[in-house]
Amino acid sequence: MSLTLKSVLLGMMVLFMAGCNTMEGAGRDIQRGGEALEDSASDR
Repeated sequence: MSLTLKSVLLGMMVLFMAGCNTMEGAGRDIQRGGEALEDSASDR
């Protein structure tokens, strides 16, 4: 494999892994927001 191809594949892997972490964090934030709305609705 050429050095260029290895570099491109490595870059793609890094971007993919960063994207997974970002989506996981966004999912947690959305879940916490939903829980806060649920709690405020049950307090009334």
